[in-house]
Amino acid sequence: MTLKSYLELCKLRIGFMIALTAMVGYAAVADQLDVTHLLLLALAMLLGSASSSVFNHFYDRDIDSLMKRTAKRPLATGAMADPRAALWLAAGLLVVGCGLATVTFNWAVAVHLFLGAFVYGIVYTVWLKRRTWLNIVIGGAAGSFAIMAGAAAVDPGQWLLPAVMAVFLFLWTPSHFWALAILLREDYAKAGVPMLPVLVGDAQTARAILFNSVLLVGSSLVPWMMGGLGPVYGVLAAAFGVHFLWKNWRLVKDPSHAEARRVFFGSMSYLGGVFLAVVLDKHLPPLF
Repeated sequence: MTLKSYLELCKLRIGFMIALTAMVGYAAVADQLDVTHLLLLALAMLLGSASSSVFNHFYDRDIDSLMKRTAKRPLATGAMADPRAALWLAAGLLVVGCGLATVTFNWAVAVHLFLGAFVYGIVYTVWLKRRTWLNIVIGGAAGSFAIMAGAAAVDPGQWLLPAVMAVFLFLWTPSHFWALAILLREDYAKAGVPMLPVLVGDAQTARAILFNSVLLVGSSLVPWMMGGLGPVYGVLAAAFGVHFLWKNWRLVKDPSHAEARRVFFGSMSYLGGVFLAVVLDKHLPPLF
């Protein structure tokens, strides 16, 4: 096992996204941004995410070996002589992440970090992924806990706005992942994973994505309507939302891989746009 293999086990791209999500939760409720706190928060969340990702590699190594996208993962190829060693790595990362969160911030941050890792590692990977098409719907709660953790790092008592934003994250995941599942439908079918496109086909999945995305965009406007975020956020979130819905509509009209790929990458751009809107609304210096 090389250092590159260990880093692959940690799924750092997912980890960085979880860390960014937590920092947005922090920015949403903080009056000022403390760079040191943000970096420590990001590190703690990255460790927690890496823990659940390592466990995911361990538990899914059998079906990973059946799919083209995952066949070269370290545990799927047998590169680690004793795969059980990954469990110790996962446990160590989680303990260090929760410990850092507790010492630097408070127990609430550590609890949300732990719950996010638990939902991805146990609820999604072990209980749901191989059993039901709702796997990614319920599993999407893993990202929601990152928003809550970031807000709790500022003040655990400020929960309403972060909770609304957590709902937005919860709804974002199906639109994002079902588009990817259309692209990987044959892989999931081969591995026996009941992702939505495997069960109902690409056209029906495209309609499900659009329906979910309508709820998603609607939820993104709730923080503005309730007064938790201001007009800068409202205008930007609405603009990014309309653009994303247009991509979804194109997928319904043409449920091809090309359009699914546009929705998949468009979902990441949309999420980034909404995150940017939060930061600009809360921390952009007033123009007048």
